[in-house]
Amino acid sequence: MKFTTKRPALAALAALAAPLAFAQPNPALIDNKPAFVADLLRQMTLEEKVGQLRLISIGPEMPAAQLAEEIAAGRVGGTFNSINHKEQRPLQEAAVNRSRLKIPMLFAYDVLHGHRTSFPIGLGLASSWDMEAVRLTARTAAVEAAADGVDVTFAPTVDISRDPRWGRTSEGFGEDPYLVSQIARAMVQGFQNGTPAGKVLGRDSIMASVKHFALYGAVEGGRDYNIVDMSPMRMYNDYLPPYKAAIDAGAGGVMIALNTVNGQPATSNTWLLQDLLRKDWGFRGVTFSDHGAITELMRHGVARDEREAAKLAIKAGVDMSMADQVYLKELPGLVKSGEVPMKTLDNAVREVLGAKYDMGLFHAPFLRIGKAEDDPPDLKADSRLHRAPARDVARRSMVLLENRNRTLPIAKGAAVALVGPLADAPIDMMGVWSGQAVWKQSVTLRTGMEKALEGQGRLLYARGANVTEDKAIVEYLNFLNWDEPEVVQDKRAPQEMIDEAVATAKQADVVVAAVGESRGMSHESSSRTRLDLPESQQALLKALKATGKPLVLVLMNGRPLTLNWEKANADAMLETWFAGTEGGHAIADVLFGDANPSGKLPISLPRSVGQIPTYYNHPRLGRPFTPGKPGNYTSQYFDEPQGALYPFGHGLSYTDFSLSDVTLSSARMPRGGKVEASVTVANTGDRAGETVVQLYIQDVAASVVRPVKELKDFRKLMLQPGEKKEVRFTIGEDKLAFYNAKLQYLAEPGEFKVQIGLDSQNVKEQGFELK
Repeated sequence: MKFTTKRPALAALAALAAPLAFAQPNPALIDNKPAFVADLLRQMTLEEKVGQLRLISIGPEMPAAQLAEEIAAGRVGGTFNSINHKEQRPLQEAAVNRSRLKIPMLFAYDVLHGHRTSFPIGLGLASSWDMEAVRLTARTAAVEAAADGVDVTFAPTVDISRDPRWGRTSEGFGEDPYLVSQIARAMVQGFQNGTPAGKVLGRDSIMASVKHFALYGAVEGGRDYNIVDMSPMRMYNDYLPPYKAAIDAGAGGVMIALNTVNGQPATSNTWLLQDLLRKDWGFRGVTFSDHGAITELMRHGVARDEREAAKLAIKAGVDMSMADQVYLKELPGLVKSGEVPMKTLDNAVREVLGAKYDMGLFHAPFLRIGKAEDDPPDLKADSRLHRAPARDVARRSMVLLENRNRTLPIAKGAAVALVGPLADAPIDMMGVWSGQAVWKQSVTLRTGMEKALEGQGRLLYARGANVTEDKAIVEYLNFLNWDEPEVVQDKRAPQEMIDEAVATAKQADVVVAAVGESRGMSHESSSRTRLDLPESQQALLKALKATGKPLVLVLMNGRPLTLNWEKANADAMLETWFAGTEGGHAIADVLFGDANPSGKLPISLPRSVGQIPTYYNHPRLGRPFTPGKPGNYTSQYFDEPQGALYPFGHGLSYTDFSLSDVTLSSARMPRGGKVEASVTVANTGDRAGETVVQLYIQDVAASVVRPVKELKDFRKLMLQPGEKKEVRFTIGEDKLAFYNAKLQYLAEPGEFKVQIGLDSQNVKEQGFELK
């Protein structure tokens, strides 16, 4: 009580000085997260709070030495793109040894489809329809990234994409909310090793930060960063489920999208980040802006200056500002003026501190950095890769689109001509966002086929063409890689290369043409107006076709392409996407029959750009086009056939499968009840193979227009020749429910059609009624 005798001014000074002099995390509270974070927050100055919200990268504007000083001063909360212990260690030491509060740094990085080892890109992983393969990919990537000191990844990318003109289609998992949601869960479980939200991650796990929240894949015209204008009902039914699935699986972070959502940029969208994400979904993790997104609020035209941009972002719910300048400059003044309540700032800081707690950094700041004596002598050593799982997952990701006259698999005693600009392309094989994968360690198709034919057949090679002869496109693709261009042109005349390829093909029993896109053609800001193969490659294929040799196309691309001529003229087509570090071996395994392809398309392949968007689960119409009937006064394009060239769920095998008719356990489902749908799948071919049995449901008559069908479940199973298996699907109200016009999630009574098939188009059907 004696302190009450002090004069008020001295008492105030003492109160301020005490936390400054003695502030530190309380080790006695370390096992009580809420109390630990609250105690630390109580001791922080305004400037230290703002510092925790800043995510900064080492670069020309912030050299490593300067960044260490900023960290020591409490002005930085984390870095991104630092994946070297020798770089990370001094930064963490500055935080825990030199800063007043000893709050550790977090280290973030984009780990999407691998880290040191590149696995197939997102569309490839989705094509596997194999959640164990997806989980293995994320688990392996987490182990590798954690060994490089990474604490959190900006992944998985779960944006639904139905417009393949969008370059980032390659990063995501396709067009279907159910399939993408399943993959979102598997990826989060893999990154975090099954650790739920709010629990401390282990040393070999990294926090998942799902992106891009929200609706980024629906940008208008497929043009990156463009607007999104969408009805709430479509949002809730089609585009939001994968984000929620990732959060329900325990994702500790959310990266905010760069686009607008119904007129409001996601970065300043209070409804999106507060009402939906935190209040409705109960998210308690940390949110990250995308790179420079807060200052872009001025370009969007919703903020007049940096002060207003910072105010809008923090009040909307943006916790960490990537590549920040405005939070540092503007938040202290905004809080002091009362324009931003201290409570708002505290909420953001609490989430950042909570995320660091969940990463295990308060328990052990050097958890993933380790000791200097344990640093790997060579970060890029081949021994640090996980080649076997990468090869296995890549094999599972490939989709056999065509196989006329059993052209595939190729006999190993054959003479094979390998041609095409992507036949010997180690950089492209890895795909974009390939982490720390080294292109010199990736296996090209040429290398893979040479190894497969060793001591048996003969491989002949000719480049045949450049990916494109368009100089402006080549310049664009190399713009960010001016010091070591990714797209290196063969200087010979196009016809000279084609002539060489034709001469090579004439010496072979079969021709394999590796064609598609360079990896940069399917990347951030790389939207396309055309989806056909570049003209240089088309000319090559037509010349190869004219030789009369069997023609096998190996497609390498990051988005659906329009393949009308190719479908009509190729003897076989294998969609490999960008298959990763072990892609060349994996493709060769499939081409020569050491692996039987089992992939299924996670996205429809359109006939032309003019029919985009082409997706299987489109809403029903009053005047639908019916194949085989006149198209007049129906919803159709009269100048070409309707629908996808290859439908969602399509994928062939080297064996054959048959399905029995669908059997239902009951023709009626009571409220709260179940109906079981079953089919018998038979392998009617002569070799073992896997296939994916797909369950679709159509709501026949609802209160609002519903899709023609929706994927609701699937099973991937292996069958030996002649083997049969019964596959059972349990259908409850959860598989019938949807968001109605009032955004109520419910299953309405009425008739439902159950469709089961090996793709979305060719199905067996039965019906039941929900009472």
